[in-house]
Amino acid sequence: MPRLTNTADRYGLLAILLHWGMAVALVALVGTGLYMVAMPNVGFDTAKITLILVHKAVGMGVLAAAVLRLAWRMANRMPRLAAGLPLWQQVAARFVHLALYGLMIALPVSGWLMSSAGGYPIPLFGGIVVPDLIGVNDHLFQLLIAIHRWLAYAFILLASLHMAAALHHHAVLKDDTLRKMLPGG
Repeated sequence: MPRLTNTADRYGLLAILLHWGMAVALVALVGTGLYMVAMPNVGFDTAKITLILVHKAVGMGVLAAAVLRLAWRMANRMPRLAAGLPLWQQVAARFVHLALYGLMIALPVSGWLMSSAGGYPIPLFGGIVVPDLIGVNDHLFQLLIAIHRWLAYAFILLASLHMAAALHHHAVLKDDTLRKMLPGG
């Protein structure tokens, strides 16, 4: 039975489940987000509206999971980085991880603020509606659209860098960086 908590050598089961579950949800959110903005704005398009509502609900789920994941990370020790990493790579790894955590919180919060400023509700699965954070404000709504978009681009860039680094460690350096985050090790 795998350990629930992290050790000095690998991530625990909860950290692994949160990492990969959020990875799937975030890829889906980025994909649907890019697809939605490419869809034409013509009349009442139920497919686009449904996609937007699902995107918002999943985004709120990611926000809750990101807060849980950050709390779990703070309560657990981090496994050691691969032996022999230069200091700049150690700093870069920690910076990218922290930036990804920040973006996993900032993206759904900016979407929540954007929906509030636009006067658009965020219904969750089960009929619960998330309360607005701010009042309707069209100028702020337009600004928040841009902020949400650029945060998404930053997330895509950093997540791609994170994946490329993990694959580089696995395939080229042949260390345990990726294996310690895989179920079963």
